[in-house]
Amino acid sequence: MEKRSFLSLIAMLVCSITIQAQSKKWTLEECVTYAIQNNISIKQSELDSKMALIDKKSAVGRFLPSLNASASHSWNIGLNQDITTGLLQNKTTQFTSAGANVGIDIYSGLQNQNTLRKANLSIVAAKYQLVKMKEDIALNVANAFLQVLFNKENLKVQKEQLRINEKQYARSEELVKAGSIPRGDLLDVKATLALNNQNVITAENSLLISKLSLSHLLQLKDFENFDVVDDTDVKDANNIMAQTPSAIYEKAFEGRTELKIARTNLEIAEKNVAIAKGAFQPTLQGFYSFNSRVAYSDRVTGVIPNASNPTSIVGFVEGTNQNVLSPNFTRVLGNPAPFFDQFNTNKGQSFGMQLSVPVFNGFSARNNVERSKVSLERSKIAVEQQNLDLQRNVYTAFADAKGALNAYESSVAALEARQGAYNYATEKYSVGLMNSFDFNQSQTLLTNAQSEVLRTKYDYIFKIKILEFYFGIPLIKN
Repeated sequence: MEKRSFLSLIAMLVCSITIQAQSKKWTLEECVTYAIQNNISIKQSELDSKMALIDKKSAVGRFLPSLNASASHSWNIGLNQDITTGLLQNKTTQFTSAGANVGIDIYSGLQNQNTLRKANLSIVAAKYQLVKMKEDIALNVANAFLQVLFNKENLKVQKEQLRINEKQYARSEELVKAGSIPRGDLLDVKATLALNNQNVITAENSLLISKLSLSHLLQLKDFENFDVVDDTDVKDANNIMAQTPSAIYEKAFEGRTELKIARTNLEIAEKNVAIAKGAFQPTLQGFYSFNSRVAYSDRVTGVIPNASNPTSIVGFVEGTNQNVLSPNFTRVLGNPAPFFDQFNTNKGQSFGMQLSVPVFNGFSARNNVERSKVSLERSKIAVEQQNLDLQRNVYTAFADAKGALNAYESSVAALEARQGAYNYATEKYSVGLMNSFDFNQSQTLLTNAQSEVLRTKYDYIFKIKILEFYFGIPLIKN
């Protein structure tokens, strides 16, 4: 019994967790935070930052000396010269050599220094690009979030309109039976009811698609169970509309990321010019080299002339180091020296400096400088263009937000009037003083007014978010 009770408790907990997971509704702040942590575009931008750090390591490495070691071993079989005697012999000789080289740049036209400065600027630019990507994702998420809210409210409006029409259809049936309205009006109401059903289905599909779009920005797979909180208040919490367009522009000019990116790219272009000009200057390099070699024989066969008596010969016993001398022969070969003794005896060193002065290189250095200057001019123009775009965008956003507020207030007033007109039409239709066509027209105008209120409301909310974005107010709190 205790085991069954324990299993039942576990099952209840699992069901409770599943229900809570399915009923979770995301806030705008949660959506933006999750998107920043999981969006693929942001992850790619983070990889760009890592690449910039690797480029800096490469730039630092250019200041360090280069060290290369080499070694080789060879076998010479047949007639070759013994390095211990200088005589040609039919034998197998092995050679081992080893060496090391060190080089360092003493002066290279300040190219290494400028390359390092450029690498540091590239890191800063990559960080700004990452911030810009996060800001763009946050705005896209906010727009998609508001679209979900709009479709949710629009679905409520369509369902409410369907409920009203169903009641109206039932009421029309009673009026037809009572002879207050003709049966043709009932058919009109039935057609309107069918259209309302279609509008509900369309609104449901629009809501599903908007949830799918938002869940894709968040990299969520279970979009069917995804939902957001119903926070639909129209408010200017940060009182951004009290600011002037010039004040918002000045604030944006100081802190907007796209301006920082343009200015950093301008500094990078200046460093590229300096690097290209460095190719006109001479370079000075220091070097040091060490090498040594070892040689020894595996076996000796054959004969060679006796140096003191050309008519005599010296014979070699294969597989030994012994020389067989005939009368008056002299010994000309000895045992090879030990390995480390030869390595120490044959070692050599060299060091010095190498000066290279560019005289003519097919105009490559000159053309590189010209290209860098053109890129520099483009960067200057890009900074100016960003300033102009920012000013235009801020003033346009302020005008759009002000216009959206006016449109929203007007749509609210129009909705109140349409609601009153619809109520009046309902009363007239109920007593047979209005035909179905005019009543349906009044109903359609009410639905359109409700939809216009929703559209202008979320349009105003999003334009307020854009103004806050330019003013430096983040969408989420860090």
